[in-house]
Amino acid sequence: MSSSITVPLWLALIVALLAVWALLDRLLMPSARWFIRSRADKVLDEVSQRLPIHIRPFQQVRRQAMIDRLVFDEKVQQAVRALADAQRMPREVALAQAQRYAREIVPAFNAYMYFRIGYWFGKKLSQALYRVRIGSTDDAALAAIPENATVVFVMNHRSNMDYIVASYLAAERAALSYAVGEWARLWGLQQLIRAMGAYFVRRDSKDELYRRVLERYIAMATEAGVTQAVYPEGGLTRDGRLREPRFGVLDYMLRGFHSHGERDLVFVPLGLNYDRVLEDRTQLLAGVARRTGRGRALANTALFLGNQLWLLLRSRWHRMGYACVNFGTPVSVRAWTAQRGIRFEQLGREQRHQEVAALGRHLMSEVGRLIPVLPVPLVATVLLGEPLRPYSLFDLKAAVAELVGTLTASGAHLYVPRQDWDYAVSAGLRMLTLRHLVDEAGGLYTARESEAPLLRYYANSIAHLLPE
Repeated sequence: MSSSITVPLWLALIVALLAVWALLDRLLMPSARWFIRSRADKVLDEVSQRLPIHIRPFQQVRRQAMIDRLVFDEKVQQAVRALADAQRMPREVALAQAQRYAREIVPAFNAYMYFRIGYWFGKKLSQALYRVRIGSTDDAALAAIPENATVVFVMNHRSNMDYIVASYLAAERAALSYAVGEWARLWGLQQLIRAMGAYFVRRDSKDELYRRVLERYIAMATEAGVTQAVYPEGGLTRDGRLREPRFGVLDYMLRGFHSHGERDLVFVPLGLNYDRVLEDRTQLLAGVARRTGRGRALANTALFLGNQLWLLLRSRWHRMGYACVNFGTPVSVRAWTAQRGIRFEQLGREQRHQEVAALGRHLMSEVGRLIPVLPVPLVATVLLGEPLRPYSLFDLKAAVAELVGTLTASGAHLYVPRQDWDYAVSAGLRMLTLRHLVDEAGGLYTARESEAPLLRYYANSIAHLLPE
């Protein structure tokens, strides 16, 4: 006599899914990991031969091993004990919290993802949106950076495209490790960002344990020679001007620096600018309201994408002008401290903060000096003269020529497309009229009064280069 057991369909489906998952985990995943690692090792060998700034062994350590190393760092353990004592919680609970922070911060650098997928994506996206250019570089000084030095690129922050454009343009020199804000902690995106070597930062966190875990990771990476990129402004510009810098990450880096240590710490100033910033209207709204809700930001993004798609379907879409990057002269911390007669490791708290701020302000002044002058900011500056008035094309070009003379005298870095100022003015004016920021009637061009804040946003990107 036979008997049968009836299993509900939903239970059968769950069992089938678990069986498939077990098959993938036991048979296919190890093969996939081996394939990815072998590809990554091959790329690593290739780029190690051509990159002036090498990928460090620190970046090749397995992620879990790095998390464990960070969690059991002496200073992190001190912070764990302090938290447990202060809040009267079991030490295991505080330790688990430190582990969560470490998993959130530590990247999972993969050379194949960075130099094959990331570089390809960055190049294609940058070139699809902009005419990307390197304006000026101090090649001799960059080539003179010691091979074992820790190199940190310090730059201004105008757009989330900064990550992509700078990584693409710097890929022939180094693999950059960025601090990325919490906005990018989305499933799928965060895994890609970690594979690119970036680490996540809660910029306004007051949690002492979190700050200590972050500090120790940055100090470890700096001591190990990992090439990094930082935005001292902390966030995107709201009005086009450079924001007041914050030097917390800079301080963390300097905590691992010793004047007579094995490695020098070298900061490379880098200035970026765009003829069009993707987030310009969103940032202006945020500057007025102090806080833009995620829903409002998503709505603005959707509206922007929809408008661009509509232009594309009508064959009226144009690239968004020029994006330009200038690389400045490296600043050696070893030389800086010798010149000032100080050693960071010997300074008291207050004096240390003062010296970190002095170095940070110097670096940001160099970054400001390096910001490229592009066609749109030039034309916007002229059109915003007080009071607003119409310009003929001839008068506009004459006014731009006068402004160029002033900027040149102040040592600004001007990017001239095709080495032709007439073309540069026409390119900037075309971008502004296509966006309906400037009205044209009878051969006369006038800034649209309702769009004056947006025009000011672009003019502000070079305002600091003009005499007060």
